Amino acid sequence: MQDPAPEAPELCYLVEGMDCADCANKIEALVNRTPGASNPRVAFTTQVLRLNLDESVTPRESLEARIRSLGYKPTLRVPDGTKSHTHPEEAAHHPDRGEARAQDGEHVHELEDKPWHATRQGREVITTGVLLVAALVFGFIEPQLSRWGYIAATLIGVWPLARKAWAGVRLGNPFSINTLVTIAAIGAVVIDEAPEAAVVVFLFAVGELLEGIAAGRARAGIKALAALAPKTAFLLEGEGEGIRTREVPAGSLRAGQVVQVRPGGRVPADGTILSGFSALDDSPVTGESVPVSKGPGDSVFAGSINADGVLAVRVDKDPSDNTIARIIHLVEEAQGSKAPTARFIDRFSRYYTPGVLAIATLIAVVPPLFLGGAWLEWLYKALALLLIGCPCALVLSVPAAITSAIAAGARRGLLIKGGAVLETLARVRTVAFDKTGTLTAGKPRVIDVVALEGSEAELLGLAAAVEQGSSHPLAKAIVEKADEVGATAPPSGDQQAVQGKGAQAIVQGRTLVVGSPKYAAELAPLAAEVAGQVEAMELQGKTVVLLLDPPALLGFIAIRDEPRPDAREALSQLKQLGVEGVMLTGDNARTAGAVAEGLGLEVRAELMPEDKLRAVGELGQGRPVAMVGDGINDAPALARADVGIAMGGGADVALETADAAVLGGSVRGVADLVRLSRGTTRVVAQNIAFALGLKAVFLATTLLGVTGLWPAVLADTGATALVTLNSLRLLRFR
Repeated sequence: MQDPAPEAPELCYLVEGMDCADCANKIEALVNRTPGASNPRVAFTTQVLRLNLDESVTPRESLEARIRSLGYKPTLRVPDGTKSHTHPEEAAHHPDRGEARAQDGEHVHELEDKPWHATRQGREVITTGVLLVAALVFGFIEPQLSRWGYIAATLIGVWPLARKAWAGVRLGNPFSINTLVTIAAIGAVVIDEAPEAAVVVFLFAVGELLEGIAAGRARAGIKALAALAPKTAFLLEGEGEGIRTREVPAGSLRAGQVVQVRPGGRVPADGTILSGFSALDDSPVTGESVPVSKGPGDSVFAGSINADGVLAVRVDKDPSDNTIARIIHLVEEAQGSKAPTARFIDRFSRYYTPGVLAIATLIAVVPPLFLGGAWLEWLYKALALLLIGCPCALVLSVPAAITSAIAAGARRGLLIKGGAVLETLARVRTVAFDKTGTLTAGKPRVIDVVALEGSEAELLGLAAAVEQGSSHPLAKAIVEKADEVGATAPPSGDQQAVQGKGAQAIVQGRTLVVGSPKYAAELAPLAAEVAGQVEAMELQGKTVVLLLDPPALLGFIAIRDEPRPDAREALSQLKQLGVEGVMLTGDNARTAGAVAEGLGLEVRAELMPEDKLRAVGELGQGRPVAMVGDGINDAPALARADVGIAMGGGADVALETADAAVLGGSVRGVADLVRLSRGTTRVVAQNIAFALGLKAVFLATTLLGVTGLWPAVLADTGATALVTLNSLRLLRFR
């Protein structure tokens, strides 16, 4: 067998001028038709193009030339922090291009922002507008001059569109929006309707400008996120009394270094506090507005604001891999992925635009040839139909809403991986919750210690010896309690976890077991008195673990993990949205029931991971179901659910494995996700109605002779403006 061919290297470009859905579709189609290029991912709101390119088949210079032929300016984004290079030909022809910014170690590189009047669309609007006004003024002086002024305004304004249309023809995409507008404008000049042609070109340029401004608004939210991490950091060097601080670029930090974070300053990198106590405002990353008190051993995120203490923080991740960088990368990928509705509209538009051309041709030819109509009258109506048929607003209707929603969510600690997730989440009527760390705080505490042999401290010491080194929340609670009371944990060895049941280890020559009551009963029958005590504690919502030297029972420990303060309110909000909540937990039925009763939701308890997987499948019953968990223990169930939602403050697994993530760890975030997704689907439906409704109205009025060419362009430009403004409302989501 031959080894599979290695995947072509990935390239990432910033593409200036790619600021609408149609632009993104054209570039995606170009990449798909380029030999050696594959897997294009395009996000027009961030102007990012990612693709895999085999340069032995097509050199990158050739690809860049093809992109430039469409009227866009590609700039390679370099991940190592060096300046992005520009092809010499581009540098010669576009010396005024906003240069790509790249800082050492930064994940995000943005094209320089320009005011609207300095952008390509802005210059086209100003140029065509000035020529239109000049032609109007000439009309009062010399009517003949006015005619030529309108013709000049039309030809100059339509030239960029004609170039793009011709490039599309050469690249196998002859039926583009630019083609329709070019034919309509030139046709209007030919039939001596130059004034209307000039107005059509001007209004179309205004529509493109509005799209660019809208894309910039959506992009601004992500750029603001990128700007959260400070540009410099105070690096701690030396030891003991010789420790000194040195200000260095934050992008130069590497894992293992230690930085000082001063009061009022921002944390420069993801890390762990080594010394100092302070309240940190994590709202820029997680969306949670209440500062969190943190001390040695606690994790911090790049971009968090240090309120009042001086902290020494060990850098755990390079800046290019910090939480903010990964969030931005995921948002870019999400904006590049298409919702099912958007994919349908893309397929529809491939047939729709040629269909519009065919119908317009029939309208221009059939009535004069067979019904005795006037050629100029029906040619005029055909040209108007071309403008009405422009699919720009329709193509924009879904991605404009989706990208606005994703940007709004990211700014509030809600990560959504694409339009498909939003559309599915809007239809969810059942949400399954893990208990520990999701509905509860995930920080269980030891409440009761009952020793049947020896003292309570001795019991805690032996249990801690068995659980030493375990990452399980209950094990951590036991070890912390032992430390708190000063209990000594003797040396232990041969530690083993018994999945879903407990743990065992050899301690002082004995094989000790810490396990659930059910597991303990398998090893040795429990006395009626002990079973009664255990049951009473479980009815109070406590989780009980028993320490055995099989078959002897040495004692038991009751642990409780309190529900999150906002859990009941969040579940109530979901119920108001028509979404039912179900708790899926591996905890025993009585403890889980006590917690679920307090929260007012159904519970399925004593579930192994495979049981959770099965339960999620049963809950669906033909309708989408969401699963909310910590992204680690619940990975199978998260993967099985139609939408997996990870809770937590930006853990790698939470960001990488689930379909969505609530970075703040608040259960209210789940209700917020449902509200945002439903709001987005409403906006999408409204956008499609605007786009098609205006076309229907102007189609009828044009064929009846009520409206002409320049009002017809409002069927597209007007719909584009409405769709754009309607989608931008999602940026104000709270």
